Amino acid sequence: MIIGIGTRKGITSKEVIAAIKEALYDAGLDLENVCSLASAKMKENETGLIEAAKLLGIGISFVPHDVLNGYDAPSLSEASRFGLTGVAEPAALALSENKELLLRKKVYGNVTIAIAK
Repeated sequence: MIIGIGTRKGITSKEVIAAIKEALYDAGLDLENVCSLASAKMKENETGLIEAAKLLGIGISFVPHDVLNGYDAPSLSEASRFGLTGVAEPAALALSENKELLLRKKVYGNVTIAIAK
């Protein structure tokens, strides 16, 4: 499984981890089945996101914007103001094998999570 993550600027690792755990709980999924985290290239310097991946022991990939825009996000996204179709859903889909969303994007405070397989 791939967890796609969109965040507000200045997010903490604690917020990211809490959102991931809550999303997995909501979807009835387990952390040990997560292969990677994914977000937009513009988030590659977001310390809280990077620290969360390290603390969870899961790799994170930052997907180029043209790749994100190659996926039609099923949910409306505030990322459109950055010229993106979305972040959480397209990032999860881009790295997933089956290109199937297990959890459509859901907002947890300042973190948006989508899960794909």
